[in-house]
Amino acid sequence: MSADATTPKPGIEAASLTDVGRQRSNNEDSFLYWEPSSDEDFRRKGRLAVVADGMGGYEGGQEASRLAVDTVRSVYDNAFGASAQETLVEAFASAHLNIQRFATEHPQFYGMGTTCTAVSIVEHELCFAHVGDSRLYLIRGETVTRLTRDHSYVGRLVESGIVRSEDAETHPQRHILTAALGSGRDVTPHVPEHPVPIEPGDSLLLCSDGLWGLVGDAELGQVVQANAPAEACQKLVNLALDRGGPDNITVLVLRISS
Repeated sequence: MSADATTPKPGIEAASLTDVGRQRSNNEDSFLYWEPSSDEDFRRKGRLAVVADGMGGYEGGQEASRLAVDTVRSVYDNAFGASAQETLVEAFASAHLNIQRFATEHPQFYGMGTTCTAVSIVEHELCFAHVGDSRLYLIRGETVTRLTRDHSYVGRLVESGIVRSEDAETHPQRHILTAALGSGRDVTPHVPEHPVPIEPGDSLLLCSDGLWGLVGDAELGQVVQANAPAEACQKLVNLALDRGGPDNITVLVLRISS
């Protein structure tokens, strides 16, 4: 089990945790919480959090998720554009190409790809970009809102009304992705129409499907609301492990303070 003990600038509590699970021999998830060091950059760029869940065999998935996280951070830090939202989209395009280039140079990793969910918080506004089936939740009081849409076969069936959303979580084909960084010719991330306003007391939860596939939305929200971020991460990972932990489990919790 691996935790990231980052101490963020005032205004937020942050904690993250990853676990290989009970049935995998390696962890193909990657994650990041990052802030610029200078106050001037911080005012402009705010905070960045990323979760990625790789696919493509033993080392391919690991490499794909690492490349995605590293590229998103590098672009966000070194090539910040007109806005946080625009920069996240550019970062995903770069990560997509970097993963494809790596696979071309290392043919044994043909087919490698990764989900990626990246969040930026500037002042009191949340922007995000998302590909795949990792998830971003906003937890406000007792309300749990999933901000991302799964790029999955079952997600398409739900959107077209063929499968009920409550049945999607246990559907046998729920892990078949329809989009991933590094996979296919182009990638179009899911982004919000407008930045999402956030308030003191709000919590954000980023996680891989190794968590949400075993712990329902309402339960995720209850654990996050009832615990400090570090304890919430530990309890959520333990819940997934107690329920069999067939996949890698990664969770990142951000709580907005005043």
